[in-house]
Amino acid sequence: MTSSDFVQQERSQMIKSKAQALGFDFCGISTASFLEKEAPLLEQWLRQNHHGQMHYMGNHFDKRLDPRKLVEGAKSVISVLFNYYPEQRLPETEDDLKLSKYAYGTDYHFVIKDKLRALVEDIQEEIGEINGRIFVDSAPVMDKVWAAKSGLGWQGKHTNLINRQMGSFFFIGEIISDLELWPDAPIKDYCGTCTRCINACPTDAIPEPYVVDGSKCISYFTIELKEAIPAEVKGKFENWIFGCDICQDVCPWNRFSRPHQTPAFNLHPDLVQFTRQDWEEITQEVFQEIFRRSPVKRTKLEGLKRNIGFVTTPQE
Repeated sequence: MTSSDFVQQERSQMIKSKAQALGFDFCGISTASFLEKEAPLLEQWLRQNHHGQMHYMGNHFDKRLDPRKLVEGAKSVISVLFNYYPEQRLPETEDDLKLSKYAYGTDYHFVIKDKLRALVEDIQEEIGEINGRIFVDSAPVMDKVWAAKSGLGWQGKHTNLINRQMGSFFFIGEIISDLELWPDAPIKDYCGTCTRCINACPTDAIPEPYVVDGSKCISYFTIELKEAIPAEVKGKFENWIFGCDICQDVCPWNRFSRPHQTPAFNLHPDLVQFTRQDWEEITQEVFQEIFRRSPVKRTKLEGLKRNIGFVTTPQE
């Protein structure tokens, strides 16, 4: 091992220790390079219009595939996982209106970015100034791919990243930097012959293993789509009004999910007692109070009411 290798290993271990101290559940490192394997897959996915009206997915194609085009002189991608699996869950019986678990509390962008900024500061205290950028689902970065390359898990047949110790209920963040670090190796795929996620999707948004047609996903319809939800999916939402957890809920690996330790992600106290009638009669004032710092604010009240009406209005 050369002295350069030794320095890279030392720095990589230091970064992982700092990440753990800040509360990140896992941290892995990969070399910043062109994603050769993913390039044709992304091109095909876009050509098949699986992004629907998420036009931003087709933008910055070259940057999405090469982090060195996002951060000048980039050498490494540091990926982190942050658990959001809740201890207290909203009821999910046939009559309940359902909210994706990631949206129970404060918007994860705020929480994860603050922690990543702290991690960058800790790194710079140890080794001096670095050129790097923080990413939390906010730029053309293929976060699940980088996390998989960093050995933090594998992309399941539903394309979410699955970690053997923790399942898949976590957020992913990255620091792309000019630091030369010791990369981790990817792990193998442990989905085996299981197809529970594919079989459980009520809108057939997983047409084949490892491919998600985003334009058919309940999360797409309830969050990304800004116009009327198509009539052909009426009756298929199983009462999800913001996001959807079906493919994760049925995944056997999520038996290893454990409650997060982040108070900001806890259910808003007012949501705990929320009834179906409360959802149907929600006002701007209540929406503002409960979802002021929540991911749900993305839909605005108008979008949330559209979703509620879509799942509660009887089929003609």
